[in-house]
Amino acid sequence: MKNYKKLLLTAAALVFASSSFAAEKLTIGTEGAYPPFNLIDASGQVVGFDVEIGQALCAEMKVECNVVTSDWDGIIPALNSGKFDMLIASMSITEERQQAVDFTNPYYTNKLQFVAPKSANFKTDKDSLKGKVIGAQRATIAGSWLDDNLGNSIEIKLYDTQENAYLDLSSGRIDGILADTFVQWEWLKSDAGKNFEFKGEPVFDNDKIGIAVRKGDDELRERLNKALAAIVADGTYKKINDKYFPFSIY
Repeated sequence: MKNYKKLLLTAAALVFASSSFAAEKLTIGTEGAYPPFNLIDASGQVVGFDVEIGQALCAEMKVECNVVTSDWDGIIPALNSGKFDMLIASMSITEERQQAVDFTNPYYTNKLQFVAPKSANFKTDKDSLKGKVIGAQRATIAGSWLDDNLGNSIEIKLYDTQENAYLDLSSGRIDGILADTFVQWEWLKSDAGKNFEFKGEPVFDNDKIGIAVRKGDDELRERLNKALAAIVADGTYKKINDKYFPFSIY
């Protein structure tokens, strides 16, 4: 009987130990339609700068992470419903979004800039833009900036994805696009963007990009902040940065 009890206690201890050391699993939400930050490659895998930063943070925190995509319009509600634990989706930190989610420290800083055909006499002052049709992705700071600053003088056309905005620009259905400089930079290097260029200087150059977590999830937010500081300090961040950009975006 004593041996039987000993076996039971040993088995229970093993089960407890295995459960105690089981890897924590977290889910990252991203859009999958915002190259080079997040996109779906030819094999169906979600890749990009955001994804690699997420993987590096998870490795630093010693947790297992999987990546799930979502339409941009519904990505915050999906986080708050529990579909994801965090959003690493090139999301700008804004006062409006901070009413719905909490953000980590910024993991990069972006700008907003116009793109239009190289052949176009496209000036970016308000008087020159009057009457033009300008595209932007829906629910972004680019769309908000256009509405706040040019809403009375231009026609604003909003798109569900950045890629669809580029399709309309390429076909001549809009005169220009306002979007994140680094996303535009990537598109201008492609065959589709070879006949287009940046126009004017950035109109907003302090766009802080953070990782979103559910309101009140301070523990995860602080763990992510600590991990971000660690991958910046040990050079992991720079390796990822240099894979995508010939300049620092941090």
